[in-house]
Amino acid sequence: MAARIRKDDLVYIRSGDDRGRTGKVLAVYPERQRVLVEGVNMVWKHVRPSAKNRRGGRVQKPAPLALCKVQPVDPKTGRGARVKFILRDGQKHRLAVKTGSDLGGVGQA
Repeated sequence: MAARIRKDDLVYIRSGDDRGRTGKVLAVYPERQRVLVEGVNMVWKHVRPSAKNRRGGRVQKPAPLALCKVQPVDPKTGRGARVKFILRDGQKHRLAVKTGSDLGGVGQA
């Protein structure tokens, strides 16, 4: 199955505590159906003192979100968009359903 969300995409958060926010995708974990978004779903991690982190303490970092909770942002409208795929010039492309704007290629089909 083709990836609707890819690394470095700008995505809209559809539900949860961060609903309505947008952020850049840092990583996608397709086997777990999760996505890591910059500045969204922040959690506190308690770290021990070490050579790298002398003081230890609490560090805030993003936690993965369910893939179904995010949508790519349509460049024309700036809102979340559903995605469809078309074949153009031997390349598979992602398009926003309503506006038809290109969200980027996916690779060889």
